[in-house]
Amino acid sequence: MRYKTKLKTGEFSRLMQVTVKTLRHYEQRGLLLPDEVDQWTGYRHYGIEQMQRLNEIRQLQQMGFSLDEIADLLEKDAHAPSIGQIDEKIKQTEQQLQLLLARRERLTCWRDSRQTIMTMDNFIIQSLPEIIVASHREIIPNYAALGPLCCQKIGPAMMEAGCRCTQPGYCFTIDHNKEYKLEDVDIEYCEQVEEILDSTDFIQFKRLPAIPKALCLKHVGPYERFYESFSKALRYLEEKGYHIAGDPRFSYVDGAWNQEDPEKWVSIIQIPISENEE
Repeated sequence: MRYKTKLKTGEFSRLMQVTVKTLRHYEQRGLLLPDEVDQWTGYRHYGIEQMQRLNEIRQLQQMGFSLDEIADLLEKDAHAPSIGQIDEKIKQTEQQLQLLLARRERLTCWRDSRQTIMTMDNFIIQSLPEIIVASHREIIPNYAALGPLCCQKIGPAMMEAGCRCTQPGYCFTIDHNKEYKLEDVDIEYCEQVEEILDSTDFIQFKRLPAIPKALCLKHVGPYERFYESFSKALRYLEEKGYHIAGDPRFSYVDGAWNQEDPEKWVSIIQIPISENEE
């Protein structure tokens, strides 16, 4: 009489390198049933057929088939996908690959941008390219109201308008006040987006022209101390023969949304400049 292999759940789990939890899950879904179940003890036993079936499940999973798709194949005793199913899985894999490549590109740009910002020392003079932005300009009660305005109103409004922001993200404010004010602050929030959409009553879309030269400097600390960075910037511009030629941009890298300590907030101040005429 030929001996029939009968493995208890633990033995099968160890030999096939699969957790007992996974075996229970496969059994519940009807993917991998024990060869027999003792009606008195409830002990499950597995044999050679279950080993082969588990290998088939693994192979199909490695090729990207979901458990639902695998269950359908095994239920029909196909045990292998058709040429059409394989072609469709190849197509899906290619689409996923393109998404992953695009994600890698965005992450790489984001990382490089962050590295540039965090290692930025003193001053950098560079050009700022033309960009498309979604913007909202409003007179707010005070500067502290800017954060809630961005999170509670501007963000949802941009999402509703269908905005697709660039990666890495680039957002900034432009202070339109002619003098420093503690109340009734005229400020514009801008965020770079991929395309111009139809403006709404709340969000406006526009192109900002390129800035041939801008002095960029990193500010670390609360916004109430921007004056410290401006003092350094103006001294530098005077030494190099430049003057301010437009409204500064305040680009926020780390702030209250991801850093509790204001002393660790990081902002980039971008000041349009031009050379002094002799």
